[in-house]
Amino acid sequence: MRSILKANQLIKTYDRNSNHEVVKSITLSVKEGDIHVIQGRSGSGKSTLLSMLGGMETPTSGKVYYKDASFYDLTEEQQANIRGEAFGFVFQSLNLIPEFTVLENIELPLQFINNKNKKWDTEELARVLEIEKHLQKKPYALSGGEQQRVALARALITSPKILFADEPTGNLDPSTTKVIIELLTGLNQNQGLTLIVVTHEKELFQHPHRLYVMQNGRLKES
Repeated sequence: MRSILKANQLIKTYDRNSNHEVVKSITLSVKEGDIHVIQGRSGSGKSTLLSMLGGMETPTSGKVYYKDASFYDLTEEQQANIRGEAFGFVFQSLNLIPEFTVLENIELPLQFINNKNKKWDTEELARVLEIEKHLQKKPYALSGGEQQRVALARALITSPKILFADEPTGNLDPSTTKVIIELLTGLNQNQGLTLIVVTHEKELFQHPHRLYVMQNGRLKES
């Protein structure tokens, strides 16, 4: 199966004068339907790498390819279309909009895509994630774990090709974590959802296709 996403010698430097590289020359190939799990401590550069792979942060140097197209060489409109149609992103900080209801937060990505024939029905997705009773509430009325599930629903609502997840179970108890991982694994197996997951937790997935450890900006396959 061909690669859906590739990274070639990605480097990210925040302070060019100090030459401090947060991400150090990483090359990676992701095939459709793969699960890639990147473990590492806080500050190792894994979230920055995920943001570059997911089209959220421009590399200092190097290339990201989505279906053989150099992502950051595309126009802003083309990049936005790919992020909207093909990518789903779960942020570590969640980034829920406090003025919006849970329902409005979940359905927000649908405003930015051309194909409205989404696979997920909002109420069905909410039932799967056990937040169907909270759809008319505001995020502040929910627990941290419930907010995490809202963020996951928002990322999945457009049925993306690739889900980028930054600590997707960070605020969840063990039983809810199990439900979320089973859901993601099921989507991977049944719908071919490609998963790229950043986590500090060990053995989050029982059988990841590829497992990496990130340390001091470098990625090593485990």
